[in-house]
Amino acid sequence: MASSRCELLVICVLSLFFVFAHSKTLKRDVKALNEIKASLGWRVVYSWVGDDPCGDGDLPPWSGVTCSTQGDYRVVTELEVYAVSIVGPFPIAVTNLLDLTRLNLRWNKLQDVIPPEIGELKRLTHLYLSFNSFKGEIPKELASLPELRYLYLQENRLIGRIPAELGTLQNLRHLDVGNNHLVGTIRELIRFDGSFPALRNLYLNNNYLSGGIPAQLSKLTNLEIVYLSYNKFIGNIPFAISHIPKLTFLYLDHNQFTGRIPDAFYKHPFLKEMYIEGNMFKQGANSIGTHIVLEVSDSDFVV
Repeated sequence: MASSRCELLVICVLSLFFVFAHSKTLKRDVKALNEIKASLGWRVVYSWVGDDPCGDGDLPPWSGVTCSTQGDYRVVTELEVYAVSIVGPFPIAVTNLLDLTRLNLRWNKLQDVIPPEIGELKRLTHLYLSFNSFKGEIPKELASLPELRYLYLQENRLIGRIPAELGTLQNLRHLDVGNNHLVGTIRELIRFDGSFPALRNLYLNNNYLSGGIPAQLSKLTNLEIVYLSYNKFIGNIPFAISHIPKLTFLYLDHNQFTGRIPDAFYKHPFLKEMYIEGNMFKQGANSIGTHIVLEVSDSDFVV
């Protein structure tokens, strides 16, 4: 009995391998990846050998390219080309890879704007564009990505306001726009009813954001990390924020906050760190925990 099951399992695995190996890669994806290859140059993608990014039997898939089988075809579902010193604009052919779920172009030297065509990648769940030199505004078309969970835009040269439309993304868990040149207020960002229903981590640090912290921020009940350091925020810290159930890290330092910090923050069951240095709080306000530069690794977001 056990032997029969083993044989059946081997047959199934071999069948799946045979199907994948003999499936054709969708022409649209082959064309898009070869256009990207041509635009980036061989010095960047020297390991991309052959004409088929998913491999052609004799050659393996291109480095950083992950494919899956859909019906009779193979499609590109992940593209990771990071830390290889890509110079120039966003490779627009990427937006023709309509089955992408993960796009990682961080730690390069990409410039100019993030194109609005990125809103065509409807299956995208993870988008990493951090540590580049993108400029211009954050495209509101990102709000057209219904499956998006993790959005990394930090360490660029982005300007303008953060589109409030991002708050309509029902699955967004992590938003990092830190270390840019953004302006506006939190009130504007969460102005839509039911904004950011799944958001856990909000990184707005090192920008030019202003205004106060609105009590409405407490309606984002899944928040765990709120990173507001090094902006131009003013006013008191609302008592309502202490009611965010799982708030764990709250960074308020180097702004222009005033008044007292409600005692409820010091009694919060999950709050491990609250950093307040560089403000104008009344005497008696104290930090919680030992401040560190908070960085969250990709491994924390494996789903």
